Amino acid sequence: MKITLLTVGKTEDAYIRDGIDKYVKRLKHYARFEIIDLPELKNTKALTQDQQKSKEAEMLLKKITNTDYVVLLDEKGLEFSSSQFATWLDKKAIGSTSSIIFIVGGPYGFDASVYARANDKLSLSRMTFSHQMVRLFFTEQLYRAFTILKGEPYHHE
Repeated sequence: MKITLLTVGKTEDAYIRDGIDKYVKRLKHYARFEIIDLPELKNTKALTQDQQKSKEAEMLLKKITNTDYVVLLDEKGLEFSSSQFATWLDKKAIGSTSSIIFIVGGPYGFDASVYARANDKLSLSRMTFSHQMVRLFFTEQLYRAFTILKGEPYHHE
């Protein structure tokens, strides 16, 4: 199974990039994983929030195929413990899902067209995090899920 984290904008802070890189390297032992950072929109001061979400949606939807299983990282999504997320991920792999794309939207969330295309929504917490931090938290949780599935000692209950 191929797993992609699709984001709008780059990870700017070096300490967050370092953390993400740490888990991306570790994930290579478990799955095909990549991060695709789409460019941030330019000249957004002239755009309304809805216009900005619409333009971001165009970019996001171009990166998704009909066969991709799309999961939005969204505050209104399903909430899992780490073990529950591992089980959910395992079910996707067993169920012949060949490609999962997790999406982190822009600063105003997702356009209705992206919600319409999504197969699922997943919340990392009821708290709000910066889009930069979400990337690190998600990557760590993905790594944690694979260690849980393999019975490795990284996760403690």
